[in-house]
Amino acid sequence: MPDIHLPKQYVLFDHDGGVDDFLSLLLLLHMPHIELLGISVTPADCYLETALLTTHKLLALAQRTDIEVSGGNYHGINAFPSDWRAKPKILNALPDMINVDTPGAAHYDDSVNFIRRKLATAPGPVTVLLTGPCSNLVHALEQDPTLAAKVGEVVWMGGAVDVIGNVKTYNHNGTAEWNVFWDPISAHKLFRAGLPVTIVPLDATNHVPVSFDFLQQLARQSDYFFSNLAGQFWATTIDTIPAYEYTYFMWDVLTTSYLAIPEAFDFEMVELEATPMGASAGNTHRAPGSGQWVKMAVNVRKEDFYAYLFRQLRQPL
Repeated sequence: MPDIHLPKQYVLFDHDGGVDDFLSLLLLLHMPHIELLGISVTPADCYLETALLTTHKLLALAQRTDIEVSGGNYHGINAFPSDWRAKPKILNALPDMINVDTPGAAHYDDSVNFIRRKLATAPGPVTVLLTGPCSNLVHALEQDPTLAAKVGEVVWMGGAVDVIGNVKTYNHNGTAEWNVFWDPISAHKLFRAGLPVTIVPLDATNHVPVSFDFLQQLARQSDYFFSNLAGQFWATTIDTIPAYEYTYFMWDVLTTSYLAIPEAFDFEMVELEATPMGASAGNTHRAPGSGQWVKMAVNVRKEDFYAYLFRQLRQPL
């Protein structure tokens, strides 16, 4: 059912500029129970300036330019491939994006300062939604540990626990997921911070690839502006379906939908750790007796998820 019946929720959104990050933003902006306190952009799966511009364009299209956007100045440990990071430049040139005016987009606060400020002034417990690496949040809490009390839940698209990872580099054994691998040291710290953490790892997101069947079904409702725009965005991922042994999944979109349809997920409470360095850096693994208890999504009822997604993308401009 629509998320209109859910209690009000304060959300800080930290994304890293991939196609699915921006589509997650579209979902958030159409969740009636969400009060979006602000957006942070981590320069992981993007180049910061173009990802900030995409973010501001989407806010302008949704008539939500009141939402503050910040940018991260930390650049991680293991860089995403450069061709992945260039994607926002393509998105900004799409027909429905290229002429969107974004005054003030070049001016932004540092993400760590921004997160500290937003947590300190939040009117209630904050859900921190992370669809990129967790670095900005970890650094903010290191600077002011008292702010941990303001975090109601950390929801993170991160990890590969009982499935193979999606990192394929010459110096890695393939056990890690990219959001964790980009800054495995911060991930290691997050899983030792004692925060209430919910993760949606590859174990769950592997169930929802961006398939041609899905894109065809979405195109059938392209008379709706946001359905059409989402179809354009996902179409830019077509070179990874199924070429180059890499498939694009709804990593972040699935994670974001948890805020509206938690009943569509199956969870397991597990003790987890993240390996901070070495050939398995970023590996999120079970650590009975020594890890932190984490709420981990292990499955999703795809029919419920897709129904919700199609419904949300039919929202008016």
